[in-house]
Amino acid sequence: MKLISKALATSALCATAWLAASAAVAAPLTAADKGQLTAAVDAYTPKMNDAALKIWSYAELGYQETKSSALLQDQLKAAGFKVQAGVAGEPTGFVASFKNGSGPVIAILAEFDALPGLSQAAVPTKTPIAGQDNGHGCGHSLFGAASVASAVALKQWMVANKVQGEVRVYGTPAEEGGSGKVYMVRDGLFNDVDITLHWHPGNTNSANQGTSMANISGKFRFYGQSSHASGAPWAGRSALDGVEIMNVANNYLREHIPDRTRIHYVVTNGGKAPNVVPDFAEVYYYVRNADPKIVVDVMDRVKTAAQGAAMITGTKVEFEQTGGVYNLLPNDVLGKVMYQSLSDVGGITWTAEETKFAQELAKSLPKGGGDLSSVGKIQPYKDADTSGDAGGGSTDVADVSWVTPTVGLSTATFVPGSAGHSWQNVAAAGMSIGLKGAAVAAKTLSLTGAELLSNPELIAQAKAELKQRQGSDFTYKSMVGDRKPPLDYRKAGGAE
Repeated sequence: MKLISKALATSALCATAWLAASAAVAAPLTAADKGQLTAAVDAYTPKMNDAALKIWSYAELGYQETKSSALLQDQLKAAGFKVQAGVAGEPTGFVASFKNGSGPVIAILAEFDALPGLSQAAVPTKTPIAGQDNGHGCGHSLFGAASVASAVALKQWMVANKVQGEVRVYGTPAEEGGSGKVYMVRDGLFNDVDITLHWHPGNTNSANQGTSMANISGKFRFYGQSSHASGAPWAGRSALDGVEIMNVANNYLREHIPDRTRIHYVVTNGGKAPNVVPDFAEVYYYVRNADPKIVVDVMDRVKTAAQGAAMITGTKVEFEQTGGVYNLLPNDVLGKVMYQSLSDVGGITWTAEETKFAQELAKSLPKGGGDLSSVGKIQPYKDADTSGDAGGGSTDVADVSWVTPTVGLSTATFVPGSAGHSWQNVAAAGMSIGLKGAAVAAKTLSLTGAELLSNPELIAQAKAELKQRQGSDFTYKSMVGDRKPPLDYRKAGGAE
């Protein structure tokens, strides 16, 4: 942590100085600059593709992404970045930095965790890979590789044009339910960051900024007394009964909670054999809403239901919170910069083979999927929708967005009409359709970063918008409290 702490102190002293000095020489990014940046990404694309496909094949779960993280760190070291690994108590987390004098600090987020139960070959029909359970159904294999490519291109442009500032890559593990970025924010790793950039694989090319749902997740573990389920059932106290009664109670609770609140659960351990009253059972819960305060209130009611279920069944229950994230704060100042960069890069053109792949895969989608030609288009920009009806998923990028102006985009890495967290996404991410979308993202991120380094006034405007959206009395406090990162959160309770 010493390297980063020293950087924080130095940047805090210099921030006012560089903004005042740079404002006088600010200039829009030129066509020559844009050409240099996109050419740099093109030159790096073979390495980006190699990393993306290797991470896709590793398919490592959150906080277990040892090979994936090491691969990206090695690429960054080779490109001249200083890498600090194991940050914020996360063995697979890292911060890589290239600094060229005093100036703005531009952060680029990189993810690389896979999802369980989504094993799939890179073919257009459902074909799990033998002996493998996990798959990149959210495209994080592409996410991490393209973010690194964009940072390398940005660094090369800064050196060639003597541009002052710093570009950092934050290797952030366990986005899928592990809240990896939250611990980095909580530990102050973004305190001196001026702007944060990110992207996400998707079905369309869009720089529209939106919100997301705040989320608390955790595991309820019930402890009872085992006995013979037929010979002496009266001697047992079923932990599974506790789980099931808790679930019934919460299903009735759904009627009496604020609209657009989501409650999901999965039983991760329900016992071992039907003829044994289980003395242990576990259920894994998510609660979501666009308002973090509602999430906290509803999760408290879920906990009450768990206590009631334990009382009724003569068992005991413990709760371990495994994750907690804010709702995403959009930034239209940055969104419009990102949109211009994406428009400069342009859409995607598929080969005849890629089109055939997409057409075959689309047969598995509802109504035959979406408009395949949409991958060649850029979606029009719309001002951010922050209403309670906006956003369906949750992301730990949200916590970053509350402490630094943050902007993201999506690119068409999947076949239009594909659902998130699906085998169809895994298939596309493992072949050239996904790689082409990643290249568009890398170019857009590098252009956006360069535009911001060239025009500090945009940074000032983005910070003003963040202040407005935060509110005057905002102080960041993580929703995970003071717990350490849950490095084993993917392991079911009671598992050997």
